[in-house]
Amino acid sequence: MDRSPLHLLHRASQVCELLFWREAPGSVTPRQLAVLIAVAETEGLSQTDVSERTRIDRMTTADVIRRMIRQGLVQRRRSRLDRRAYAVNLTDQGRKLLAAAEPVARNVDSRLLQPLLPERRELFLEALRTVAHALDER
Repeated sequence: MDRSPLHLLHRASQVCELLFWREAPGSVTPRQLAVLIAVAETEGLSQTDVSERTRIDRMTTADVIRRMIRQGLVQRRRSRLDRRAYAVNLTDQGRKLLAAAEPVARNVDSRLLQPLLPERRELFLEALRTVAHALDER
């Protein structure tokens, strides 16, 4: 199993999420954090834009945003530019949660990279980006 990328990535994902959930404020999930960051970077994104920026599939993005609306973290309104699309914006509560969750995510990132020698950390991240982008293109 130690030679299977599928197995190793799954195990690493489980550890990442466990570390994040232990320290994350409230009940924010890593996917919700990704959406909060994307929306904070560009307020008024459409759900499609959020999906493209986060690389979370459209149906999951729509579900995550619906849950976040119920939690009062984001609001969704018809876009002024395209009446068929919804523009997504953070609420004050969403901004507060993002401010509390981002340092937790950075800490988890640091803890995950800690076992690697400093000179190997960027190589590891580059390898992950290469795999993720190659698979996204399919």
